[in-house]
Amino acid sequence: MDKQQAIAALAENDEDRVLLARIYDRITTAQRRNIPGATCFLSLREQAWLPRLLPGIEVTCFGGCPGAERAVCCWIPDYCEAEDYLYGEDGPVCALRARFYEGDSLSHRDFLGALMGSGIKREAVGDLYVRPGQCDLVVTREIAPYVLQNLDQAGRTKLRLEPLPLAELAPPAVQVKTIRDTVAALRLDSLVASAFGLSRSRAAQAVESGRAAVNGLPCQKPDRLVAEGDWISVRGLGKAQLTQVTGATKKGRTGVILSRCI
Repeated sequence: MDKQQAIAALAENDEDRVLLARIYDRITTAQRRNIPGATCFLSLREQAWLPRLLPGIEVTCFGGCPGAERAVCCWIPDYCEAEDYLYGEDGPVCALRARFYEGDSLSHRDFLGALMGSGIKREAVGDLYVRPGQCDLVVTREIAPYVLQNLDQAGRTKLRLEPLPLAELAPPAVQVKTIRDTVAALRLDSLVASAFGLSRSRAAQAVESGRAAVNGLPCQKPDRLVAEGDWISVRGLGKAQLTQVTGATKKGRTGVILSRCI
């Protein structure tokens, strides 16, 4: 499959086509020149394109720290140590820490709005880790000097920014609720219903309306089978992982354990 065929098979709109072409060109150019290369930040949905867009090309997704959702896609030649490149001074991403008065309550939305309001594109920004009095930002290396110079407030709250080593990133601990249930089959609508406390009909409606995704890829098929380890997300409700399939029950149903982020 050539470039245009791969893009046509994956893209849902013109915006997807432009992004897919940029990813393809950036990675294949780096491979051809045998130098490290990286894309902009990609969502989970966009990261899921990579095996079909770049078959046979080994790439690394890196978001600054383990567990990051948004990540750049990197091609690293054999003569480079991956960790030295990713965490080094010439690596594709870097971190900044914004400090502010702890009495002011700022959210992820406040910081994202401030960044966009400063003229920074979403694709240049990775995950944002907000805590009382501080927010750690992961951005592309190219945009970091601009962010340091221009991001001086979020809402009405003044910010003080400073560079931060990637090793010192402080993602907040993710709280997880464990859900044990049984389902008739490992269908997407059944697992959405279990994970988010919905009826099967409401879960099916959420999927059919385009609000659901599996491993970052949108899915509108309620009967889509989900495998152990897959992530399910529903816009407006959150995300959950099918962490374990425990086997058949005496009544012929399938036992499952889901981990829902809360």
